[in-house]
Amino acid sequence: MKKEQVVNCQFSVWYPIFKKHTIKSLILPLPQNVIDYLLDDGTLVVSGSDHNTQQTHTNNSDSNAEEDIQWSDDETTTTVTAPEFPEFTSKVLEAINALGGRVFPKLNWSAPRDANWIALNSSLQCHSLSDIFLLFKSSDFITHDLTQPFLVCSDQDSPDPVINYELVLRKWSELIPGGEFRCFVKENKLIAISQRDYTQYYQHILKQEEQICQAIQEFFSQHIQYNFLDEDFVFDVYRDSQGRVWLIDLNPFGEVTDSLLFSWEELTSGGEITQQQEGPAFRYTTSEVTVQPSPCLSYRIPRDFVDLSTGEDAYKLIDFLKLKKSQQEESEEEEEEEEENAPQ
Repeated sequence: MKKEQVVNCQFSVWYPIFKKHTIKSLILPLPQNVIDYLLDDGTLVVSGSDHNTQQTHTNNSDSNAEEDIQWSDDETTTTVTAPEFPEFTSKVLEAINALGGRVFPKLNWSAPRDANWIALNSSLQCHSLSDIFLLFKSSDFITHDLTQPFLVCSDQDSPDPVINYELVLRKWSELIPGGEFRCFVKENKLIAISQRDYTQYYQHILKQEEQICQAIQEFFSQHIQYNFLDEDFVFDVYRDSQGRVWLIDLNPFGEVTDSLLFSWEELTSGGEITQQQEGPAFRYTTSEVTVQPSPCLSYRIPRDFVDLSTGEDAYKLIDFLKLKKSQQEESEEEEEEEEENAPQ
């Protein structure tokens, strides 16, 4: 995977090409001060000013005090205030209203899918800039876009292309996870299709396997094939209840993109999958027995907990066992003292 392929998969590059076949979206340049805020490792403080833009503002001391976040009554403690981006906030609110008041946010490549747990509705649906900031500041996917977009590219010796970061706002659509599929294209040939939400079993996919595969192949040949800038790429589609196929996203053909029910070795080795002539390989979860937890669940808990549960860090496990033993000994000592002091 080359750096040029990553650049070509930016939303603002492919959206004008396939605009008629995807969800309506608006693209806003991301100011440098907003990028700096998103990358700031300090305490998460989300501006709420966008909720009040339609209200009458007063300049009294009470309203100003409410905007400050006081962490302590200690005189040495610094007051933390939410940053304000008035011009950018105005543009974002205008775009959200133009898209019906509800949007799905993302950057040049990624959406904050790993952070939906932090939202009040556990959804990526946003109504304001505050909603967007909360998701973006909590997302490792967003941080990767901003700091390491070319991390796994093979041409590391070449200079990194200059990236103009953008906020992408997509009109909110209620997509059923069972209707989403990831498609792998090599040398402009559709070689593989995977169920997108592979952790769940959807009975309709089993019953409509042939129709789904045929619909995606027709969509690819009529609208996607030979129209993209690269001959190797990955694209996501959604097949609605009427059988119509929509383009959702485009991704680089490489390990930076999740291969889902395939392995990248299968997809790149030139083996059976790439050489078959009868059509793309189609994989999906075939029964409830194979249902798995979502891979994004690991982003909801501290990394130490994940290491303990998987045994990846032996030292953490040893420390944990020592702590449990110490707690048990203290508990036993307290019980003995209580028995000695108990009235006879």
